[in-house]
Amino acid sequence: MKKLIRGILGAAGALLMAGTHLPAQAFCGFYAGKADANLFNEASQVVMVRDGQRTVISMLNDYKGPLNEFALIVPTPTVLQKGQVRVADKRTFERLDAYSSPRLAEYHDADPCQVRFGWGDDAYARRRLEMMSKSDAPAPAAQGNLGMARDKALGVTVDAQYTLEEYDIVSLSATQSDGLETWLGENGYRVPKGASAALRPYINQGMKFFVAKVNIKEQLKTGFTTLRPLQFAFESEKFMLPMRLGMLNASPDKPQDLIVYLLTKEGRVESSNYRTNKLPANINLPPFVKPAFTDFYKAMFDNQAAREQHRVVFTEYFWDMAWCDPCAANPLSPGELRAAGVFWVGDNAGNNIDSLAASRGSAQPVVLTRLHVRYTPNTFPEDLAFTQTRDRQNWQARYVVQNPYQGSVAQCNAKVAAMDCQAICRVRVQQALDAPAVPGGTSQYRYKDPEALQSDCVSACVASRQNGVDAAARYYLTDLPRRIDSEKRALAGLTGWSLAHIDAMPGAGDVPGPTPDHRVKPWWEQLFKVGQVRLQ
Repeated sequence: MKKLIRGILGAAGALLMAGTHLPAQAFCGFYAGKADANLFNEASQVVMVRDGQRTVISMLNDYKGPLNEFALIVPTPTVLQKGQVRVADKRTFERLDAYSSPRLAEYHDADPCQVRFGWGDDAYARRRLEMMSKSDAPAPAAQGNLGMARDKALGVTVDAQYTLEEYDIVSLSATQSDGLETWLGENGYRVPKGASAALRPYINQGMKFFVAKVNIKEQLKTGFTTLRPLQFAFESEKFMLPMRLGMLNASPDKPQDLIVYLLTKEGRVESSNYRTNKLPANINLPPFVKPAFTDFYKAMFDNQAAREQHRVVFTEYFWDMAWCDPCAANPLSPGELRAAGVFWVGDNAGNNIDSLAASRGSAQPVVLTRLHVRYTPNTFPEDLAFTQTRDRQNWQARYVVQNPYQGSVAQCNAKVAAMDCQAICRVRVQQALDAPAVPGGTSQYRYKDPEALQSDCVSACVASRQNGVDAAARYYLTDLPRRIDSEKRALAGLTGWSLAHIDAMPGAGDVPGPTPDHRVKPWWEQLFKVGQVRLQ
């Protein structure tokens, strides 16, 4: 029976080889289909836990074909015995993805029609200060036998062989790439062309090869309709993720995507052999982008990756696992971190992967770096190597929507026109006359003519009302249209979308205020207050 060798995450094949990552989809290994069919890797995900030389890698398998045609080959630094491998939970990837996903933060403008009428307030300055000193301060944010003679002739040694739940696993050593390719073919694995050349560098480095295929009988017992992730624990001096095997399935002209979640103790992780760039972030986008945020982000990443000619590792997220702001999802609990392979969590954390489930205690320092790589065989000729920095400045691919206040200049006019300055000032004047004297002196209002105070207060009230209307006019007629125009241009620059396309998006014309075309009114209309009601 022919088996499909699927390198999970392309990096997965390289995963163990580097001793630092195990890619989660076909990125590290390679796929091989029936009749040498070319299969292209899709987006791959890998969770990599690293401290010192200890590494735990989880690979998410996105294989969708017949289970009896699946197999995975991964270069590893050492032979992986049964205790070093376990079947993991896909929810680990879902939780890390949700926690670190690029996010859209939403805010709302305040009412621009604000009448700041403060006449007489100074009479109560002392009283207000006393009240403020007694107020509560805001609370801080919470935080079998395979034919030994033939194997020897091909330079292949079976170092370990076992069944782990739904997977049959073999760990191999090889001395010649041609012999390993032949062995794979003779044992039912159809490999893509060029496999021998891709395997040779790993053999030259003394790497082992981990091969897993599905045990159909055992898989039926699990009740799962999809393959579960595999998780590896090992030690290696190298902090890297092999990618070359995964590129055997890649179209020369079609880029592949890899997302790596790196959990470490000290600080942000970046590539040591490729440029690592942060994506453009903390940028205001027009409000109508909100329902199309995923379309925006995909177009933005496409555009940024193309600008860099698919030669850059992008940082999408870096944050301390203890908290987040804003939180797209809750941080992982200590139990979830242990399931991800964080071996320093808990008082009883041990040296091997089986002891992780028994560890207890509160979470130790854990920081998460999310890297996103879009690459081709030509743009990433080397396996991906990493380094852990001392940088602990939290950062995220965050974008902002500032929703306009839903109102208009006319509504502001009506609102302030309803204010009765005469009635308001009668109360204010009496309160000012009755106010206690300031320390060491008398009230500035005491012994003054009440009618004169009333006149002063009314004048201040009318001016305050007009200032409120003027502020609303500036907001709706000038500031808001300019801001939205700037947001549209930022959106165009990030995504490569044309302004015409942006203006045609649903909701692009739904901007509050009396100017549907969002134009900035000429200076003379601002000067003469065209269309406004002057308050008397």
